[in-house]
Amino acid sequence: HRDSAMGLGAKQHPSNAHLTLCMSVLAGAAFIWFCCLPILGQDGLKAFLKNAGVCLSRVAGTAQEIERKSFHLAGLLVPLIYQGLLDRNFTQDFCCQICWTISIVGVSMDFARTQIDFVRRNWPLGHILRENEQKTLCGGAFFSLGCTVSIWMFAPSVAMTSILFLILGDMSAALIGRSFGGEVLKMRKIGRDGKKSIEGSLAMFTVNFLLAVTVFHEVHLREYPAFCGALIATITELYEPFNLNDNLTIPLFGGLGLAWGFARIENCQSESPSDTIWRAIM
Repeated sequence: HRDSAMGLGAKQHPSNAHLTLCMSVLAGAAFIWFCCLPILGQDGLKAFLKNAGVCLSRVAGTAQEIERKSFHLAGLLVPLIYQGLLDRNFTQDFCCQICWTISIVGVSMDFARTQIDFVRRNWPLGHILRENEQKTLCGGAFFSLGCTVSIWMFAPSVAMTSILFLILGDMSAALIGRSFGGEVLKMRKIGRDGKKSIEGSLAMFTVNFLLAVTVFHEVHLREYPAFCGALIATITELYEPFNLNDNLTIPLFGGLGLAWGFARIENCQSESPSDTIWRAIM
């Protein structure tokens, strides 16, 4: 078990019961949404968006983005299954082996899609791929790698929270940005390519922070690492450092922010940020 090597002290672990409750509630809410979405239908979804204040010119695009992002909610099964395995006394190393196996197989298959026409034509859910993903690795491949690296590097609670940053935080940024970006706060677009909105980034930070303080509800001074992790994950989504897909970098850098924050409050002493991060992950 790597908890002591990942920047969490003895008093910084949420209980297994609390983690199980958090992951179960989130997965249950996602399941209810999956059931309601077909019932609501395109017309009902568009009517809901209009009533929510989304301007008419954005309703169709936002409805399409909701359908696409709703598929990402299936990723909540990752922290739920991970916590379930740990709760049944499977080791973190065993979980890492499963994740690496799935990721290697998944990335290999996706690479085959980009190179072989037959695989590309018969690729499941190919219609939800973005145009720039047609001939490159898709977001799902990077999502798998991001989850795997987080589970391999961090304590379970930090890994689960960083994965939630990716699923729910990134989703909130996309949906709020698509719905209200530039409308509420009359400011120019921001981000690496100047395509992101203040509204979307604020939504992501808020959701990330609330997720972190909820997951670490039992931990004293949880607000500090929650703020660090939420902020770093939001900045990562905004600027996409190293030109890497944010499905990989959000859980990685968000997890590093959380681990650094917990290491700081554990020490309660002056220490350079680089030394603290190094100690937190080694």
